[in-house]
Amino acid sequence: MADPLETAATDRKGWSWSVSLTTRILAVNIIALGLLAGSLIYIDSYRKELIAERFRLARAEVEIAASALRDARAARVPERMANIGTQQSLRLRLYDAEGALVADSFELAEPTFQFVDPDAEPWYQHAARVLDRGMDRLLGAPPIPDYVEPTAPPVAGNWPEIADALENETTVVMQRLAPDRTPVITAATPVGDTGTVLHATRNARDVTQNVRDARQTMAIIVGTALIVSILLSLFLARTIVQPLRKLVRAAVRVRLGRDRTVVVPRLPDRRDEIGLLARAISDMTAALRQRIDAVESFAADVSHELKNPLTSLRSALESLEKVEDPKLRQQLMGIAKQDVERVDWLVTEIADASRIDAQISRTTFECVDMLQLVRALVAERNDRGVNGSARLVVSRSGSGELLVAGDGPRLERVLHNLLDNAVSFSPDGEPVEIHLSRHEDHIDISISDYGPGIAEDARERVFERFHSLRPDSEEFGTHSGLGLAIARAIVEAHYGTLTANIRPDGRAGARMMITLPIWTED
Repeated sequence: MADPLETAATDRKGWSWSVSLTTRILAVNIIALGLLAGSLIYIDSYRKELIAERFRLARAEVEIAASALRDARAARVPERMANIGTQQSLRLRLYDAEGALVADSFELAEPTFQFVDPDAEPWYQHAARVLDRGMDRLLGAPPIPDYVEPTAPPVAGNWPEIADALENETTVVMQRLAPDRTPVITAATPVGDTGTVLHATRNARDVTQNVRDARQTMAIIVGTALIVSILLSLFLARTIVQPLRKLVRAAVRVRLGRDRTVVVPRLPDRRDEIGLLARAISDMTAALRQRIDAVESFAADVSHELKNPLTSLRSALESLEKVEDPKLRQQLMGIAKQDVERVDWLVTEIADASRIDAQISRTTFECVDMLQLVRALVAERNDRGVNGSARLVVSRSGSGELLVAGDGPRLERVLHNLLDNAVSFSPDGEPVEIHLSRHEDHIDISISDYGPGIAEDARERVFERFHSLRPDSEEFGTHSGLGLAIARAIVEAHYGTLTANIRPDGRAGARMMITLPIWTED
């Protein structure tokens, strides 16, 4: 039979229930976390790339402007600075070799930008800046100094990048933050070899806007991921929590025992772990109910069977006080003794019957040669003389060893019970036939007698506990009515069957058939 976990099944909505719950839960978490992590990495790398691109642009712009100023006549320098600053939206400052400010494009022409006062901005810009700071902390971004416009005197020493540019004779680019936390990119480069330095400033507000736009995209992605996660969680809640709650309610009602008609849902359409759990609990509940019913029935039967000899014993003992005749007193003592022996026999059989399942479940089965076991048992019974006038005849058919997996003493108990039953019904001088045969995957052992046989409607009832159909000639109380019930319980614990039939040759008599699985090395 195919493994339920590997059987494809689809419900009305087309969802395959064969997908394991572990896979579903992992998918939900990995998808949501993957989208979120991917968005954060994307925003951080995007911001870094924008700043790097602006650094390259600032370096190129200041170097081109410095080259243009170097080639211009002194009288044309202010004009060129104003034109370049206006066209490129830059603030250009030119410092001489002494560090004094020579020219400022914002004084030569209209300023191309001005810093935004954050206190004058609407609330959502404040929220955006708070989010900026939070993202920087989350991503571990290095701190960036604030941009502070130098106060008088306007000298080159106000800008650390100018000193680095002169010392290393190269272009130096730095980033600062404007009051509204937008990037301010500054660059300084020497103009020729005279010690003159050109300083350029740009407020790259578009970088911040691009990053915030990207963050908005990330928010949409995260929001979508959250919605998807919620929907998937609700789906899992419907597929997991609801059926589990049904199982819990049913299990609680079964435990309380207030409603014996409680039906544990089996969820036949589910082919995942929930479906397996539901069917396992349903089967377990059915088995427990069957066991409880069997125990209650057994207790009732025990009470009934013990009541008869105890009533007889009580009557005999009460009569002893009133009877003076020695012979009658001796007769009553005999009845009391017989009742005590019957009670003792019943208690022994009842205790054995109640322990069979537990004892066999703890037993390790071994290889048992049934032909050897039968022959040894027949010899032992002949030596004890318990067969009466009946003869036990053993025969076999087929070839090969008659080996089964089981508990030898328990299987011997089964044969004893069946032979005791067959001998008690056998007419004088008639044999009891024991026949063994080997088949492909099992072994049959039949015990046949020539007695009155068993009526068809009673062939199952004879295996019920305390059900007894005894010969009229047999003394009352010598059988407990548990022999065949114990025999069937032992055989079924060995994964076999025990049935009652008629003789196959058409003659009068009963035939008990034991079928046991053949021994395998596995």
